[in-house]
Amino acid sequence: MTSGMTDQTGANAADVGICIIGAGPVGATLACRLAREGIRVAVVDRAALPPMEHPDFDGRAYAIAAGSKNLLEAAGVWERLPHVPCAIEDILVTDGRPGEPASPLSLEFTREDATQPFGWMAEARALRVALNATLHASPNVTLLAPAEVSVVRNEAGVTVTAKDGRVVRARLLVAADGRGSRTRSQAGIAVTKLPYGQSGIVCAISHEFPHDNGALEHFLPGGPFAQLPMTGTAEYPHLSAVVWSEKDAMARRLAELPQREFARELQRRMGSRLGEVTPVGRRWVYPLSAQYAQRYTATRLILAGDAAHGIHPIAGQGLNLGFRDVIALSELLIEAHRRGEDPGSPALLARYQARCRPTNMLMFVATDMLDRLFSNDNPVLRLARDMGIATVQRFPRLRKAFVKHAMGV
Repeated sequence: MTSGMTDQTGANAADVGICIIGAGPVGATLACRLAREGIRVAVVDRAALPPMEHPDFDGRAYAIAAGSKNLLEAAGVWERLPHVPCAIEDILVTDGRPGEPASPLSLEFTREDATQPFGWMAEARALRVALNATLHASPNVTLLAPAEVSVVRNEAGVTVTAKDGRVVRARLLVAADGRGSRTRSQAGIAVTKLPYGQSGIVCAISHEFPHDNGALEHFLPGGPFAQLPMTGTAEYPHLSAVVWSEKDAMARRLAELPQREFARELQRRMGSRLGEVTPVGRRWVYPLSAQYAQRYTATRLILAGDAAHGIHPIAGQGLNLGFRDVIALSELLIEAHRRGEDPGSPALLARYQARCRPTNMLMFVATDMLDRLFSNDNPVLRLARDMGIATVQRFPRLRKAFVKHAMGV
């Protein structure tokens, strides 16, 4: 194991301040951020980390908002990204139907609406490589991965025991183990789920013309279609990510089309703004739903990221919402560490829930309403949303307010 990472194979137990269940982007970033402040952290995951670093381009990418970029820089992760992320400097929002010209009433966010890029597109594999490298470089991180563990929480603390006998004792447990969080279920925290009857198709495309760091959000009756600019490669100099929502059955049929027919369907939704398009890499299909936990805390336990909430990808805010949890939680834990306070105290848990859950619920409601408003072909709703788009376009202050919130700064 790389120098700096504590290997528990030869030790009976490790005492840390925080134990994080889940080494995905949210859990790993939290660990890196806390470790950099001198807080001893354990990270537990059922999968080994090296296999997550698949070397082949697979078409998946993350939209990283400005606030999230600041977090990744503070955690020492951003500087380790092996590929330069692509800045998003323009966003065109349109409404229409497949194969038809978009409505003339559109909305465009440009460089004049912000003092920095709206966000950055980072390959999923690149972020995973950077997170793994940062975890391995930190002397304050103990890693149990792969590991199947049992957890005991009480007022005195947390004990995490792996099947192979490794033990971690902590003051606070953070569940960052995804939408199907077993940690959350074991704590008896109820979840409200909202299926959409939609699936998201995720892939990458090569296109004829440069994207000029511009993104497209095109609302269609089956669901939103997003083209997001990516950093090109020697083989594909003009490259973008696609997140494409459709009704479940249609999404499955589209994803299984031969290459030429799939490219034709992409073109029908994108139009000719980027010229001829060619699918690149794998196609991924994910059922879309939303969910929220009834509470974010239990005895010495905090939920973060998808374990606490899941939203529709219509605004590209899913991971950024998780990173906002990390920003809030890391600030609270770093302050508690500096003051010598208990990181698992009821007071700290209450402050975290009060800070995060109301704003997360607002985003949940907003994305749910957006999907219901735009993912249909009702002529009355089409007129209403087109007028809404045109209204925002006319008022620079309103555009800038939208931008500031989405950027998370």
